[in-house]
Amino acid sequence: MTNASLTTSSVEQFIVIGLPGFQDHESKVLFSVIFLIAYLLICLGNLSILVTFMLDENLHKPMYVLISTLALFDLTFSSITVPRALTILMFDATISSFAACFTQLFLYHSIGSSQTFFLMLMAYDRLVAICNPLLYPTIMTNRFLLKQIALCWLGGFITLIIPLVLALRLPFCGPNKVRHLFCDLGLVVRLACTDISINSIVTLTIGLSVMFIALAYILYSYTRIIISVLKIASSEGRSKAFSTCGTHLVVIFVFIFTAAGVYISYRMPGTSEDMRVIAAVLQTIISPLLNPFIYCLRNKEIRDSFVKIVKRCKISP
Repeated sequence: MTNASLTTSSVEQFIVIGLPGFQDHESKVLFSVIFLIAYLLICLGNLSILVTFMLDENLHKPMYVLISTLALFDLTFSSITVPRALTILMFDATISSFAACFTQLFLYHSIGSSQTFFLMLMAYDRLVAICNPLLYPTIMTNRFLLKQIALCWLGGFITLIIPLVLALRLPFCGPNKVRHLFCDLGLVVRLACTDISINSIVTLTIGLSVMFIALAYILYSYTRIIISVLKIASSEGRSKAFSTCGTHLVVIFVFIFTAAGVYISYRMPGTSEDMRVIAAVLQTIISPLLNPFIYCLRNKEIRDSFVKIVKRCKISP
């Protein structure tokens, strides 16, 4: 990656300066404490779900395969950015090599796209469960889900190939300060000493396409689900059906709401740089932080399994 880029670039490293308006020691300590606590809770919550799923064979069902995969997505997504932000805030480790910077921005955007595709898969799961309950065990097997999950990961990486290649072909010959807490594709590309209009158009087109396709399919799925639920005769059946879908809707709302907040902050005139940076970091924190609590509080089987594992660990010498 680096060698191909250095043929047209004299920049060998980037300086990720953090929050431009909060360079004083007190502000850095405050944000470090907040981000550190949030990241530790993210690790605790999502690792608890993953460990519970792996240790309890009763949870090796499609629904819990999806929940554990979401926990893996959340843990990975936050781990790409938050630890790097903490090293900048706590240790002033602002220098990032060319290869490290591009690796981080590639993983950040590709995994974000992968998780968007994964939300479509979760919507499909609820669609089959509500609209075709008799066929659900046949269609939604663990083997089928694992293939679809692999496609979600692969799809996210594929969507970033063209923007990454276009970015690597740019000449970086002067400014190398990234005004952020981690390397972001849009900000790094702006440092190039040439016209970047093609890069901006391609990146925006791909990003909006992924988001709109996902939203369109999720809206289609839940429209069909609502129609099917309203046809259920008993109020108890309707309540149970809505309850099973409610958790997923909350997850979708949190993910899309935070992503939309970042998008709007970058395009709303007058928004400060610090607000944009904080919004981008919160995108990698809020959803991964809330999802474990959402599922553990609403899902009795996960709660009971987790309690059993904890008790078993306490009893073991």
